Amino acid sequence: MNLIDQHTKKIMEECKVRARAAGLTFDKETLEYIVTNKDMLELSPKVMIPTLYDYWLYDVEVLKEFGKYKLYPSNPYETVINSRPAISFYNDNNPDWMNIMIFYHVIAHIDFFQNNTLFEQTWNDDFVGVALADKRLIEEYRKKYGRWADYVIEFSRSIDNITGYFKSLSGLNYPGHLDPEEKVNYYFNTFLPDVLKKHDSEITKELDRYNTLIETSGKEAIEIFFREVRIKHPEFQAGFEKYEYDESPYHDVLLFIRDHSPFLKKEENGWMKSIITIIHNSAQYFAPQIRSKIANEGWASYWHDKLFISDNRIQGHESDYARLNAGVTSLSRVGLNPYAIGLRLYQYIEDMANKGKLSYNFQKIRSIEQRDAFNQHTGKGQDAIFEVRQKFSDFMFVNTFVDQDFVDKHSLFVVGKHLDEKKGVIEYYIKSKKAADYKKMLIDSLYHPPHIVINKELTTEKRLYLVHNFEGKQVYPAYIPDVLVGLEYLWGGEVKLETTEIIPEKENEEIVGYNYRTVMYSCKNKKVSKTIPKNGQ
Repeated sequence: MNLIDQHTKKIMEECKVRARAAGLTFDKETLEYIVTNKDMLELSPKVMIPTLYDYWLYDVEVLKEFGKYKLYPSNPYETVINSRPAISFYNDNNPDWMNIMIFYHVIAHIDFFQNNTLFEQTWNDDFVGVALADKRLIEEYRKKYGRWADYVIEFSRSIDNITGYFKSLSGLNYPGHLDPEEKVNYYFNTFLPDVLKKHDSEITKELDRYNTLIETSGKEAIEIFFREVRIKHPEFQAGFEKYEYDESPYHDVLLFIRDHSPFLKKEENGWMKSIITIIHNSAQYFAPQIRSKIANEGWASYWHDKLFISDNRIQGHESDYARLNAGVTSLSRVGLNPYAIGLRLYQYIEDMANKGKLSYNFQKIRSIEQRDAFNQHTGKGQDAIFEVRQKFSDFMFVNTFVDQDFVDKHSLFVVGKHLDEKKGVIEYYIKSKKAADYKKMLIDSLYHPPHIVINKELTTEKRLYLVHNFEGKQVYPAYIPDVLVGLEYLWGGEVKLETTEIIPEKENEEIVGYNYRTVMYSCKNKKVSKTIPKNGQ
């Protein structure tokens, strides 16, 4: 792995000048390396961070990648990581004209990393340097504690996908003084909905009354408000005195275990907390990328196409570029190509904004002819896509802009498949051309880890009680035992997981519907059992 030569660096710097002139914004300094396919395969399990900590499964992943490469050899064009400075890797046999296209693609990725709100918590970090320090610390622990360090790494990694990323992000710029007083928090969040069983509309009216009193009475408002509450609801004070106000910053299981585990509180086990923190922080750092794959790749594809076509250095390579670009951004009829969908969504948004179609007046129009003819010539297309680049995740991107006009424009459809028993083959067919169905297919393909929380009332020093908030998808059953064994080790006691199981209903071997039931997994002394609670359906 070597830095690119001065000739290639000069090409990159020229691409930066043109990209900035087009409106992209990014740090001045970047690092570019030439790598072989072997280098790519070895770096991929570490998310292309050369300094990331070592873990025993890494060698297995590398061998798996080598095995795939032997069966399906490929020639990756580039990889870029969100670091300070941004680092990108390029194949060692790319010609200059191809590098120009790839450089534009990479620059747009860097622009996305450094401007999209999802990455806000990464903007001030030199993650490569932090990762190197973390790696050295873990090596010290590994020398001192042997395989136990690797156990803690793997047990922590088994749940690093449920690290409460969005809650952490939302709290970055949240002023602490805006938190309500304990009494206010209990009244509106517990007493009204849980004790008095008030409906949302009644709670809203009470909240309006509270806000009005704050505006008119100032500092005396809270005392006046709760004087009236105590008269109207004498039981309030007794409930509040029993109420434990939760000021903890814990948004996820991993942090809760780190700070509350009786096992980790023991002096001889305190070093494990450092490893858990490293695993947690690394997971948080990579979280934005997996939640913005379509928006990020679409943005890079949009700009490499726009900037390379207008670059005079394309002359003589137009057909080469057309073939290469088609391979990257062509629509998949079966499956999902994030480059293709993202690119076309940005182009669609730009066109809609230029014509004034991103407006309520346009949405009210039902006539196909009027919708096609609608054009207010606003010239705001570029402003619109830059705003989307700044504020949208993949879910927001897809959910907001995939509509029937977009689906019809690109002749998109949902594919179904069935087995032709006579021919002995699987046949694919067009299942739906409705935007709602196509949008659902895209959203179902997005990254969505399970929402698992701690039941603090049922959690004790001898038991960790977890609850999976069911959102239509069950936790993958095959992974549950190993994860619970790891959690039992980190907690130092029994672990329970309350979750929901999907039971298919069959008629003549065909699935005709689904039932749902609550199940309880328990892990004690490394033995995992599953039971169905009495109230399970």
